[in-house]
Amino acid sequence: MQHYDFAIVGAGYAGSVLAERLASQSGKKVLVLDKRPHIGGNAYDYYNEDGILIHLYGPHIFHTNSPEVFGYLSNFTEWRPYEHRVLASVEGQLLPIPINLDTVNKLYGKNFTSEELGEYFKTVGEPVEDIKTSEDVVVSQVGRDLYEKFFKFYTKKQWGVYPSELDKSVTSRIPTRTNQDDRYFSDEFQSMPLHGFTKMFEKMVDHPNITLMLGTDFKEVKETLSYDQLIYTGPVDEYFDHCFGKLPYRSLHFEHKTLNEEWHQPVAVVNYPNDNAYTRITEYKHLTGQEHPTKTSITFEYPQSEGDPYYPVPMPENAELYRKYKQLADQQQNVYFVGRLGTYRYYNMDQVVAQALTLYKKLVGADSLAEVAAGKVPTK
Repeated sequence: MQHYDFAIVGAGYAGSVLAERLASQSGKKVLVLDKRPHIGGNAYDYYNEDGILIHLYGPHIFHTNSPEVFGYLSNFTEWRPYEHRVLASVEGQLLPIPINLDTVNKLYGKNFTSEELGEYFKTVGEPVEDIKTSEDVVVSQVGRDLYEKFFKFYTKKQWGVYPSELDKSVTSRIPTRTNQDDRYFSDEFQSMPLHGFTKMFEKMVDHPNITLMLGTDFKEVKETLSYDQLIYTGPVDEYFDHCFGKLPYRSLHFEHKTLNEEWHQPVAVVNYPNDNAYTRITEYKHLTGQEHPTKTSITFEYPQSEGDPYYPVPMPENAELYRKYKQLADQQQNVYFVGRLGTYRYYNMDQVVAQALTLYKKLVGADSLAEVAAGKVPTK
C-alpha cells in the first residue's frame, strides 16, 4: 500500500495550494482526494460544446490586496487585467452596484455632485447605534429606499432570510461610494487567469509527489489509505458525522444557456434584486476576454437551501453551532481544517489562498507569508 505524508480532502484552492507547497517545497508525498470528477473546486471552468469558456459553478472573479497571494498564484498562470463591473436591474433601469453617484442620479433623476450625495446620504441614512445586522449596515449608510430597492429582496433570495436576520459581515462586503467609481472591487490586484482557472490548478498540482484521486468520497476510502497527517477542506460538520446537527449552507442551481448573439448584456454580471427567481445573470465572455462573433454563453443563478454547500450562513445561532465543531476540530491530532467549508467562513478566493499558505507556514515553521509564497523556506 502506498504511504503518504499528507492526505488532503478537496482539490479546490485550499487543498491545491497546500498540496503544491508540501510537494514542491517540502518534498512530501501528497494524496489529494475530491468527490467531484475534476480539480479546482467551485472555480472550475471548461469549454462548453459551443467552444465558450464558462464557469460551471457561477462567476469567479479574482481580486486581492495581497502581493503574496498574487505573486504565489502568478507561478501558475499569466493574467488578463480585468476590473469587475456589475449592474442591477431596478425599476426598468440597469444601474451600477455598489451604489455610487451615477446610481443615485440615474435612479432619482438628480444631478448631485459627490459632495451633495454625501450630504444626501446623511439626510436619508437612519442612525443605528449598534450595527449588528446586514440591514443595519445599509440603512445607516444610504437609507431605507435604496436598501429596499437594491438589498432587501436580493438578500432574501440569496440567503433565504432578510438582511435584518443576517450578520453585518454580508453587506459590509459591499461599499457605498459618492464618486463615479463603478468597479465592484477596489483591490490593488484585479485579474483573471489568462487561460482560465482550471489551467492554473492543473499547473499547481502537476508534480510527481502529488497523486490525485478524483470522483472519490474520502469517507468511503479512508480505511484503505495510509498517511501521517490529514488536511480537510470539506464541510467540518460532515467530518464529524453531523454529531451536533447540520451546519446550514446556501446552495445554488445554475442554468447554463448559449445564445445566438455576440453579446447579451453590457457587463459580465447583472443582478436582479426584485424580479425573477434568479439573483443574477453572468455572461462569461466579459470575464474571459474570449471572442466569438455569433454566440455567447450565460448562466442564471438560483439560490436554494439544498444541494452542494456554497455559502456558510452568517447568523448567530450558526456561529454558535460551528463553535462546537471547532472545539472538536481543535482536539484532533494531525488533522487540519481549512477553507470556506472546513472553517465555516464566507471567504473570498484570495482569503482561502492566504489561509492555506498560513497553514503551510505553520507546518514548516516559516517566519513570514512572503517567505512561504516565494518558496524561500529554509529546510529544517
